[in-house]
Amino acid sequence: MRSRSRSGDRSVGGIMIDIPQSPDPKSLRAIKTIHTVIWAFFVTAIAAIWIGAATSNLVAAAWAIGVVLVEVAVLAVNQGRCPLGAIAARYTNDRQPNFDIYLPNWLAARTKSIFGTLFVGGVLFALARWFVGAP
Repeated sequence: MRSRSRSGDRSVGGIMIDIPQSPDPKSLRAIKTIHTVIWAFFVTAIAAIWIGAATSNLVAAAWAIGVVLVEVAVLAVNQGRCPLGAIAARYTNDRQPNFDIYLPNWLAARTKSIFGTLFVGGVLFALARWFVGAP
């Protein structure tokens, strides 16, 4: 049996299911808030890598690297997309870069490249401090 919705039919295990897509501002606000808090947490972790390396606290830098690698793994498993975006998409037809997070469009569109670069740079800085022998 097939049912149709505005978002279309989806097959799960060969069974067609209806996944509703309906505007729901309250749910969308909650998802955007959660997503923004998680984003801020990981940005803070990336900053902690740099701070830990700069202050010779390489254990803190290593922990921060590990935390960010969890996010990298989540993104990798989801083909480079945040799973919260798929959830937010259920509640809006908007597909602006910031439809699922409270960031300016320009930052939401570039967040992986900006913070990915800062992450790799921080890891390289921490490794350099470790190999050189941080004071």
